[in-house]
Amino acid sequence: MDVAQVLVKSLPYIQKYYGKTVVVKYGGNAMQNDDLIQAVISDIVLLSCVGIKVVFVHGGGPEINEMLAKTGKESKFINGLRYTDAETMDIVQMVLAGKINKDLVALIERTGGRAVGLCGIDGGIIKAKKLSEDGTDYGLVGDITDVDTTLLEMIIAKDYIPVVATVASGENGESYNINADTAAAKLAAALKAENLILLTDVRGLLRDKNDPETLIAQVDVADVPKLRRENIISGGMIPKVNCCVDAITHGVKKACMIDGRVPHSVLIEMLSDEGFGTLFIK
Repeated sequence: MDVAQVLVKSLPYIQKYYGKTVVVKYGGNAMQNDDLIQAVISDIVLLSCVGIKVVFVHGGGPEINEMLAKTGKESKFINGLRYTDAETMDIVQMVLAGKINKDLVALIERTGGRAVGLCGIDGGIIKAKKLSEDGTDYGLVGDITDVDTTLLEMIIAKDYIPVVATVASGENGESYNINADTAAAKLAAALKAENLILLTDVRGLLRDKNDPETLIAQVDVADVPKLRRENIISGGMIPKVNCCVDAITHGVKKACMIDGRVPHSVLIEMLSDEGFGTLFIK
């Protein structure tokens, strides 16, 4: 009976999202634990099986760090972004678009889903130029200039799950390293997604960053400037919140940050009354 009640309660949410597109960004600690990886993949496959069109966008910072260390290169970050010289870019592309992307596709297939592995270069999905902020040199870190969803929409229409690594192409054929949160937000906006979900390493937006019980469950994007002034949005939370605001501003119905360290947090967020993490709405 308990199982039946869970299924009945999830029905309105399945009906709400049926045939709609949801973009899920995956990264952080949730990629470092085998049980959590399997839980996330199971969530994605279940959503797909009940008719929800999932676009799965991933990063892979820890594995990039590990490969750089093996080659004797030090990981360097500027304002939270990985400094990416030409040699580092080769490793980023190899790890993201190669190993991680194909491992995720294989895991989805083993779990009973159907997936296609891509990166932003494929089909010109993500185009970028060199990021330049206040004259800071980030190397081959890209600033997204254009998103073309044609290939993604073809794959989604055939009921496959696109798994997208965040490497983009430049106008002269160069490759750029793209922040995965930013890429997910831009893709969600271009796809007119119903929901953007960012899997993070915290519960969500906290009123007191040292107290997980101070979770802010819902934020209207109009209140974000006030939260910045109050220093509630600060540090590494700034770019994540900016991505949610950008997605909402450009037509995504809602965006949320949820704790990827909790098994099945995606299902809790999407198919239950309780929800999970911090929801951004307009």
